[in-house]
This record gives sequence, C-alpha cells and structure tokens, in this order.
Amino acid sequence: MNKPTGRQVGPPSLGRHPGPRFNGPAEKAKNQKATLLRIWSYLKNQRIGIVSSVFFVIVSSILSLIGPLFIGLIIDEHILKLDIDGTIRMVLILAAIYIISAVFTWLQTYVMIRVSQKTIQQLRQHLFEKFQSLPLSIFDKRQQGDLMSRMTNDVENLNAALSQSVIQIVSTILTVVGTGIAMFYLNWVLAVVTLLVIPIIVWSTKQIIKRSSKNFVMRQKDLGNLNGYIEETISNSNITTLFGKEMQTIEQFKKANEKLRASALSADIASGFLGPVNNFINNLGIALVIGVGALMVVGNVGVSIGVIASFVTYTRQFFRPINQLSNLLNTFQSAIAGAERVFEILDEQNEVADVPDAITKNHYDGEVEFRNVDFYYQKDKPVLKNISFRAKAGETIALVGPTGSGKTTIIQLLNRFYDAMSGEILIDGNEINQYKMENLRDHIGVVLQDTYLFSGTVRENIRYGKLDATDEEVERAAKIAYAHSFIKYLPQKYDTMLSSGGMNLSQGQRQLIAIARAIIEDPDILILDEATSSVDTMTEVQIQKGLNNLMQGRTSFVIAHRLKTIENADQILVIKDGAILEQGNHDKLMKNNGFYASLQQQLQVQ
Repeated sequence: MNKPTGRQVGPPSLGRHPGPRFNGPAEKAKNQKATLLRIWSYLKNQRIGIVSSVFFVIVSSILSLIGPLFIGLIIDEHILKLDIDGTIRMVLILAAIYIISAVFTWLQTYVMIRVSQKTIQQLRQHLFEKFQSLPLSIFDKRQQGDLMSRMTNDVENLNAALSQSVIQIVSTILTVVGTGIAMFYLNWVLAVVTLLVIPIIVWSTKQIIKRSSKNFVMRQKDLGNLNGYIEETISNSNITTLFGKEMQTIEQFKKANEKLRASALSADIASGFLGPVNNFINNLGIALVIGVGALMVVGNVGVSIGVIASFVTYTRQFFRPINQLSNLLNTFQSAIAGAERVFEILDEQNEVADVPDAITKNHYDGEVEFRNVDFYYQKDKPVLKNISFRAKAGETIALVGPTGSGKTTIIQLLNRFYDAMSGEILIDGNEINQYKMENLRDHIGVVLQDTYLFSGTVRENIRYGKLDATDEEVERAAKIAYAHSFIKYLPQKYDTMLSSGGMNLSQGQRQLIAIARAIIEDPDILILDEATSSVDTMTEVQIQKGLNNLMQGRTSFVIAHRLKTIENADQILVIKDGAILEQGNHDKLMKNNGFYASLQQQLQVQ
C-alpha cells in the first residue's frame, strides 16, 4: 500500500474582590447564524444532557434568588425580635437552600462538561478524518501551523465555550432577570435606585474595552510572532548549531520576548482597570441603596432593615453577572469564530474522487503512459506542459532535471494526488481515474525524498508497508535494503524505539528503513523520489544492489540527482521547465550531446 514514508453559589461576599478582567477583543465569525446551526447539528445528539443541564441551572438560579429573601425575613421576623430558636431554625433552612443550590450548580456543570466532551470528541474525529481525505492542494495553500491551530486551539475554544460559557450565559440571564423581578417585588423605589448605576457600568466598560482593544490586538500579533520564531528555531536547531548562531538566536528571541512583554503589559494594565472601576460603581450602587433605604426606614415609609439587607445582597447578586457578561460573550464569540474555521475545513472538497464502478485489481502489470498531459497549481503558471511518454511493464524510467522542473509533479499525478488538467494518464491501458484510488495506491510503493518515520520500534516502522508481515519478512526486507547491517548494532536491534521522525537515526539510516518499508510492501509499481540522494557513496552502492533486485519485473520510476545511479535505466526523461527536453536511454542521450550530456560532463568535472 502507498503510504508516505461555575458560577459562585452561596451568600455573596460583601467584601472587596478584584472583579472581572477584559480578555481582549474576540475574533468574530463571518456568519454566526449558520455556524450556530452547524454546532447544533452536533449538539442535538445530546438533547437529554442539554435539557437536564438547563433544568439544573434554572433550579439553582431560583434557589439562589430565594436566599436573599430569607436573609431579610430572618432579620425582620427573628433577629430584631430576639427570637433565637427561630433564627437558628431559619439559618439552617437558608444553609440548606444554598447547599442544594450548590449541588444543582455542580450537576449542571458536570452534565454540560459531559455534553461538551462528547460533542467535541465527535467534531475532532470528523476533522481528523477530513484531514485524511483533503487534497494536497489544501496543504500547499495553507500553513501547517494554521491547520494545527484549527485542530487544537479552535476546537478547544469551542469546548471551553460549550462546557462553561454557554450555560453561564443562561445562568447570567436568569440571575439578572430573576433578581430584577425580586427587587421590584420587595420595593420598586430601591429597585430603580439600583438600576441607576447600570448605564454608568455599561459606559465605563465600553470606554475601557475601547482603549484596551488595540493593545490586545498588538499582544496577539506579538505572541504569534514569538510562537512562530520559537517553532522555527526548534525545527532548525541543527542549522543554528552548525553555523554557530546560538547567541544571535538568543538575542533575537530576547527582542521578540521583550516586545511581547511590553504589549502584554499595556494590554493587561488597560484591562486591569475594568475590575476596580466596576467594583467602585457596584459599591456606589450599594451605598445608594443603603442611603435611600435608611432614609425610607427613618421616614417610616414601609421599608424594613431586613428589606435593605435583602437589597444589598440582591444588588451584589445583580451586578456580578452583568460585570462578567462581557467576558462570557467575548469567549463565546471567539468560540463561534473558531468553530467557523473548523467548519471551513470540513466544507473543503475531498481529494479526487472515484468514478462509479471503479476498477479494482489484484495485480497491475505496470504499463504506464502519459499522453499530452498538462498540469498547473495556478492557472497562469503551468507546471507540466504536453508531457508524453510510455513505460512498458517492468521498465525503469528515470526522471532527470533541475529542481522545480516538474519531476515530482509527474509522480504525484501517477499517485493520483491530483488529476491532470488535460491529456490522459493510462495504467495497463485504462485511464487512471477509472481505477479505485485506494486499490491503485495499494499497488504503488513510494520512497519519498523527505523520509518520515513514526514513533515506535524499527520493526513497526518497516512493517508499516505491510501490517501483517512476519518478523522474518521484516528482517528479509531490511537485509535487501542493506538496513540490517546497522539495525543489528542498535541497542534493542529491531525493537529499538525511534523518536518522532526517527531523529535518533542518521538521514541515511532513515532512508534505508524507508526503502525496506517499500520492499516489504512488494508493490507492482515502484517510485523512488530522491531515494539515495542523502546517503554516502558506499551506502548508496549497497542500496542500489538491493534496489536492482527489487526493481526486477516491476515498473520503476526513479528521481535522482546522482546521475550515475540511473545510467542503466531503460528510459531517461530529461525534464526542464515542465516539458520533456530529451528522451531515451543513457547511450542515446550521450550521443545527442544535449542537456543530459552536459549534466554528465559537469558531474565528471566535479
């Protein structure tokens, strides 16, 4: 087979607290309604959990609204009347109310987390499966970091919103509305006094956010630049060491780190004003309630001390969710934008599709023909122009030419990573798109230029070419590829663990294992893309001997910079600027004294 090698519950505190902090402007979704409907398509399978969570938050909110009423009742009917037994009894009931409220809050949080995790698991699975079927053009157009961010950050932001923000927004709305109704029920005058400070809160919050937003934008930009620099530095640490640029790298990181510190400091200082300012306004509202309430008590206009105590508690309970709402909406908005980015990938077209009744074969003879094939990644920039050649079954075809001439693109078309824009590609007399794609790729073995090994043992990496291969088959393939000669000296031999990418092996050793992987696959068509370009000459000779045995009876396509390795090829295609410049075997091309001959002469001079 062809595989590339919660809401606080209880009596509100009357003391000071830091208050909310603005977390910066959230990226907005382009089409929030459509995105919300897509999210619901995943959530609807969890209807029971969602309904249960909403029920729990309603009960919890109602119980938290009853608490302040009991506080006023206890003061007026028991404390002021020096009724100790009644006070103790009512306090115990109040404690029970808050305990039950806390239990229901925990239940709604627990249920919503389960709903969120099941939903996100399904979405993450769909996204990963989508990555496996995306055309290569998507990976050509998008940065790897961007795709990784959609798979991790965007999905996790949605997870946080579903498990916390959504239900908190519901709780906030219920609390604000319920508290408002309760306050007007107790005394409409004090309720109006409480509401007077809301415009001040809204205005001050808007002004602070307006001034801090630009600082958060700069912080996110600087953070992205720093993360990009770190990723680049880690990925190219060997180059840094090779050129002795460690100190320069540290100095550049220091500058980027300092720039992030400055922008983050500005953003956090600006947003840090939000908590103290809102705390001051909240306390101002409480002071107004106490002041007006005291005057009403002194004036004997129907307001009791217990009502004032209830109002103070309700005021705290009323302002807290209002202060938090901006952050909750910000988080929710950011999650919707992230979900939209995820759905953008899910909506991408899959790679080239199979035709109805596509052909499957147990064996391919390996006759390959390109007829007037044109291809481009961008319409105004052709990559292949009128490519025509025919490879008979069992022949070795060498592709030679400068970097960027189109050699690898021919191989990608043969693997059907892309479809040709015009012309025909035939295998065993049938157009390539008539075959079932998975079946075709199962019979094409590939050794890529950039060899990639997975985390696992040496044996597992070789067996990736044939998952049911026995240990004997693995070792036989390694011997043919001349990989056995170094594997036997590894600490655990074939059971030696390899790090991600096989970085604990040399480039040559990684390539030998990749070749062994192709050998054990036993393909009908073999593709060697720069297969021996990264090993020393002695190792290359050993590899070539094994490959010569492997290529017997198989159609093989070889791309190599070392022209010496392809002199025995049945056909050599000299490709330049996307077109076949010369075609023939080594002797014929040398007699033509053309571009290929000049390359050979340059090689001899070197």
